Amino acid sequence: MRFFRNTNHFCDGPIHQSGYKQIVFGARGDTHLTLKAYGPKNPLHSGHYGNWVPNPIMELSKLLASMKDENGKVTVKGFYDDVIPLTRIEKQVIENVPDVEKDLKRKIGFTKEEMAGKSLMESINLPSLNINGIESSNLGTIQANVIPIYATAVIDLRLVPGNDWKRQQQKVINHIVEQGFYVTDSDPTDAERNKYAKVIQVTRGEGYNAGRTSMEWPVAKSIVAAVRQTTKDPVLQIPTLGGSLPLEDLENVLNAKFLIVPIANPDNNQHAENENIRIKNFHDGIDMLAAIMLMKL
Repeated sequence: MRFFRNTNHFCDGPIHQSGYKQIVFGARGDTHLTLKAYGPKNPLHSGHYGNWVPNPIMELSKLLASMKDENGKVTVKGFYDDVIPLTRIEKQVIENVPDVEKDLKRKIGFTKEEMAGKSLMESINLPSLNINGIESSNLGTIQANVIPIYATAVIDLRLVPGNDWKRQQQKVINHIVEQGFYVTDSDPTDAERNKYAKVIQVTRGEGYNAGRTSMEWPVAKSIVAAVRQTTKDPVLQIPTLGGSLPLEDLENVLNAKFLIVPIANPDNNQHAENENIRIKNFHDGIDMLAAIMLMKL
């Protein structure tokens, strides 16, 4: 759900977990890397060759584990170096966000946050490194006692203002090299397999950078006032959405400022099975966007 007004852009996303409506001033950028670690050229019997032929699943698992410490901090050199710090106003509004974390942990089903001691709002205002999935040999009813020929993982990098997506990719690739891997962009040749102990193919995905509008932008006050007309509850102002949107293109191509006006319920299973929107949230979205279109600047 999107529309343009006076070169300002509005789009949808989830409302805050507290149930309050929110105005969001930015979104994280996003990019991906696909890592494919290589083992033997054909599957080998794990009894005849185990302990002797390296297992690519183990090699890839060790590599992925090296990218974060016990407190969830990314150990890739320079990963946080170019982050633009939050402003005083942005820090202040974060402190005023309702504390919903205890209830969220209970609903989601975990007890300790990955980044020890950091709140949800603090965490989403930092760049992140996430493993989307790992794939290798057969499991379940078709499992076999083999050393597999490869193991593949997809890494999701979320970005904040200051990060450049290509530079962030390169930081991770540099880390992979530091762990002793020979990096290639295609299947390795026999010569490469015979020369290097650890071989990995890295495929760079496309990406885009984060964007954020200043909370001191005068038009934002009018937008917040318009949304406040649609509810008796507080309207939160949030510096950054946890998810990603290609808003950088709007800024660069259209020379536009943007705000995000979320309408979806926070438990809508985004990017998962049975993604949904509650009818009430849909109606609330109509009210909010109508109020914004009718506001006086």
